[in-house]
Amino acid sequence: MISVEEAREKVLSGITVLGTERVSTLESIGRVLASDIVSDIDVAPFDNSAMDGYAVRAGDLAGASELTPVRLRVVEHVPAGAFPTIAVGPGEATRIMTGAPVPEGADAVVMVERTAEEDEGAVAVIMATVRAGENIRRKAEDVRSGEVVLSAGEVVSAAAVGLMAAVGCAMPLVYRRPRVAIVATGDELVAIDEYPGPGKIRNSNSYSLAAQVLDAGGEPIVLEVARDTVEHTTSILTRAPEFDLMVSTGGVSMGDYDVVKDVLEQIGKMDFWKVAMRPGAPQTHGTIGGTPFFGLPGNPTSTMVGFELFVRPVILKMQGHSALDRPRHAVTLAHDVKKKPDRRYFLRATATLQADGTYIAALSGAQSSAMLSSMHRANCLLILPEGESFFPQGALAECVRIDRKEGSE
Repeated sequence: MISVEEAREKVLSGITVLGTERVSTLESIGRVLASDIVSDIDVAPFDNSAMDGYAVRAGDLAGASELTPVRLRVVEHVPAGAFPTIAVGPGEATRIMTGAPVPEGADAVVMVERTAEEDEGAVAVIMATVRAGENIRRKAEDVRSGEVVLSAGEVVSAAAVGLMAAVGCAMPLVYRRPRVAIVATGDELVAIDEYPGPGKIRNSNSYSLAAQVLDAGGEPIVLEVARDTVEHTTSILTRAPEFDLMVSTGGVSMGDYDVVKDVLEQIGKMDFWKVAMRPGAPQTHGTIGGTPFFGLPGNPTSTMVGFELFVRPVILKMQGHSALDRPRHAVTLAHDVKKKPDRRYFLRATATLQADGTYIAALSGAQSSAMLSSMHRANCLLILPEGESFFPQGALAECVRIDRKEGSE
């Protein structure tokens, strides 16, 4: 049995970033950029109005107010998407919309709320002064042509998608999503749309694992259920080289029908079998034909916790992420917690933010590894270290959030 740290080091040590591909700008959300994004234009490409109103010469409006308004002759109307054709001279103004280019001669824009119209719009009545440059967005104020706006290694956010669109990047180069094969094992499993007969249960693990793979950015491929024979399990696990990663669930303990570990030793290479943790001590890892393989426990919560600790970081590393872990923070225990001292516990819990900025954590329900409901209610895993067996109410502990992204940006 090895420690959690040793297991993490082993599973991550041989992982390299996958190849690259070009995807559409929108498809790149959440992906890691494999090359810099360089702007082909200035943003903004021209001086433009920050709001609807009138483009004016600021000096013409000295003393303008509601009591002493200034009247200007309107020489042109310029909507967004059009370009002005008439320069603004002394005593003149151009009716302008948000985003429209500022006409020559104008050096400020008065917002429409501080104006009125006369003579059916031919005259603008200005009731406020403005400073030169006010309400004008300058050319290249945001981005200059040739500027690197996004760097290789960045995770694409919604704002990054908008920025790429603004600078003309339609097909960014990103690291490929890993194709992850998911194999549930066990003669007791039936499809989720089937009513389970005597001794049968629905195959929930394939679905929770597929969801976790998607959440980590991978592409899940759910294979057929491996039955509890060496022959059938071998026929499925030998497909591992077709994928970037294979994850099975169940069949890794010491029962008479737990054959996954034996099959792995026959057709691949096993790095470790047990980890000093709970839930989910039987955690198998190795390779099959060069493809990383994880044999997770069969109990639903053990499967999900094992994925969080060992598989998720691998999927992220394959995609070029630099931050592989979810956020952690300190919590104060809301009640006493007891455990066995020989291994590290990862307990399902709910951390609640207090007015003083600290968190109080309480277990989210029963901690049986077969129970999914307490995993559903949890927003964190409470980490209780080896070597201790009692943690009193009010004690400080650490938790890892499972309701937040890993923050690779």
